[in-house]
Amino acid sequence: MGEAQGRPRERESDPGLLIMLSLLDGPKHGYAMLEEIERVAGVRLRPGTLYAAIARLARRGVIEPLATKDRRQPYRLTSAGAKLARDKLQRLADLAGGSLYASSFSMLFPFRPREQMQDVVRGSYEDP
Repeated sequence: MGEAQGRPRERESDPGLLIMLSLLDGPKHGYAMLEEIERVAGVRLRPGTLYAAIARLARRGVIEPLATKDRRQPYRLTSAGAKLARDKLQRLADLAGGSLYASSFSMLFPFRPREQMQDVVRGSYEDP
């Protein structure tokens, strides 16, 4: 059952959350998500895990595919998905005493300026 000393085994990552966080700064195709998640979070999702999570998120209306002529299918967060991602991030920050809210995206996405990531968290950032 995956329990050690009477405690349930904790999951090291939540693929759905990692995908949502990856998409907060703009649309990406699956391979780009895999690469970014590994680079930023240090978690290597298997393609089957990624695409199963993408399918679940799409069925729930959290993400949506974009039209493409390329063989790579890009996805983006819906407005409900962006709100859900920010809400989940805020809950994590609340658990950590609020200290993560302002800096969580700078930790997850160090290649983005802190002010820009705070705008992403607030939902006010638009790509130039």
